[in-house]
Amino acid sequence: MTSETTEKFRARRIARRVPLIAGGTAVLMAALLGILLTVRSGALQFEIDEEWAEEVLSLRGPVGDVFAYAMNALGGGIIGVFVIPIGAALLLLLLRRPWAALFFIVASAVSAGVVQLLKGVYARPRPEDMIVISDTGSFPSGHVANAATIAVVVGVIAPRLWVWVIGAVYTVLMAVSRTYLGAHWVTDTIGGALVGAGVALLLWAAFAYPLERERIAWHERREAVHSASP
Repeated sequence: MTSETTEKFRARRIARRVPLIAGGTAVLMAALLGILLTVRSGALQFEIDEEWAEEVLSLRGPVGDVFAYAMNALGGGIIGVFVIPIGAALLLLLLRRPWAALFFIVASAVSAGVVQLLKGVYARPRPEDMIVISDTGSFPSGHVANAATIAVVVGVIAPRLWVWVIGAVYTVLMAVSRTYLGAHWVTDTIGGALVGAGVALLLWAAFAYPLERERIAWHERREAVHSASP
């Protein structure tokens, strides 16, 4: 490992405090939002929840239904909970990035666990216009949390601006689809995004050292292969 690479590695190791603080803040904000929603008298919804629900439900149609149902399958159930995390982990193992694979699996599992814990604690009723079958507890959105977790994890594993942008867009589209289906209030999706991203950031801080070491080694192997090619 070159001295320049070593210095970059040390700098990134010190920077692990950033995801630790950001992740902790995001999870705390989600918890506080859940408390605020719970203590509102008569289970009243925020004005933004009611206004957004009216707007997005007015957009229902054949095209929107196809999109929303596809996102519903992609973000939850067998595909979202098992196929995507396990498939991604297997791909990362094939690429000789076992720490990245472990990071993906652990982040997905912990995010889902935190979501279920908060659903049980807050027990927020779902909207009455829901057109899909979902579990009990509206806050936070598990689909959006899963999307945000994947967005952050993939962004960490493949640190490119376009990867982060695609992840952010995917998370927003998932949030829109959940409100379109009437499965969540918009504040549920905000809470889900905070939980998913927060958990992934916290685990990034925990996995920072082996992940960065593995990433550097992987790039050095690629450069060595390219240099050896005629």
